[in-house]
Amino acid sequence: MNQTQTTEAAAREPLLTMHQVRKAFGSNQVLQGIDLEIYPGEVVCLLGPSGSGKSTVLRCINQLETIDSGSINFKDEYIGVRPKNGRWFDLTERQKARQRREIGMVFQKFNLFPHMTVLENIMEAPVKVKGITPDAARQTARDLLERVGMAAFGDRYPVQLSGGQQQRVAIARALAMDPELMLFDEPTSALDPELVGEVLDVMRELAKSGRTMMVVTHEIGFAREVADRIIFMADGTIVEEGPAASVVGSPQMERTQQFLSAVIH
Repeated sequence: MNQTQTTEAAAREPLLTMHQVRKAFGSNQVLQGIDLEIYPGEVVCLLGPSGSGKSTVLRCINQLETIDSGSINFKDEYIGVRPKNGRWFDLTERQKARQRREIGMVFQKFNLFPHMTVLENIMEAPVKVKGITPDAARQTARDLLERVGMAAFGDRYPVQLSGGQQQRVAIARALAMDPELMLFDEPTSALDPELVGEVLDVMRELAKSGRTMMVVTHEIGFAREVADRIIFMADGTIVEEGPAASVVGSPQMERTQQFLSAVIH
């Protein structure tokens, strides 16, 4: 196998694999055996009604929730657990934190530290978690702020920013760890309508740059534009998945058709 073939084969290996993942909250079975693969450089959008399990998928990947059964494999390593002698053992908090370094997450709420400036918010994790020098972290933070259109706001505090500006800072903060995978959990749902576009513009640029992304969103037009693949979920299951144009343009499953007819005007 030559170098080109080796590279192509590696590119076909999934970055993330979920196998029969189940998760319940009390008697509510939120995920009912999810099977999913995400490939390097792929942008995948998760669509579906509220309560379908989309956000729970992301929270399980980032170990904010513990799965009840099944497995999640990221870069050939099981998330949250390790096998030994035919049994599974939970990772320590330190080991979980190491895995989280390579997975960035942007939430509905911005979760910025209110007592820190924009620049300090972005520098915090690279310095404290990765041990990067403050000078190097500051330069990276400035570069990222420029990338998300916030170069002039480094010395501001979160309270001095609009919701859209805070979300762009939150994206820069996640990127500061240079993660292999970016998770976006309805990043525009808490924003006023006129601020949604500025955040989606940043995400469009990330998608064009080849960043591997999983995005839970209700922005159907955005999903159709940037996603390589759309996954439609309902009642804790994957109902339909495929290329964005196919799933949005000509959905095959009745449940998908019902959802899209209700949200596309």
